Amino acid sequence: MQAERLKILLELLEQEPHEPFNLYAIAMEYMSNDPDKALTYLENLLQNHPDYLPTYYHAGALYVEKQNFEKALETYQKGISLATTLQKNNALRELRGAYQMLVDEME
Repeated sequence: MQAERLKILLELLEQEPHEPFNLYAIAMEYMSNDPDKALTYLENLLQNHPDYLPTYYHAGALYVEKQNFEKALETYQKGISLATTLQKNNALRELRGAYQMLVDEME
């Protein structure tokens, strides 16, 4: 995480608080160093911007990391549904793969 890049992204969020990409970019910055903070931003996206498809894969992965498997499955399923609706085949394939991998691990 680069502090300067995070500072710029936080400023962008202040200027454009309803732009989902700003929240997503901040979450990605926090992903490796502060996953809890990243999840906070991703959950904000899930609640306030449910049509922002990139959120679902990363939020699901963080729920898996936190061993909240039920929430991970639910998140992946919602993402799969959205990707199907939006006809985003690459995202659909990734979400299905993550979902299936988690189901297989749980068996």
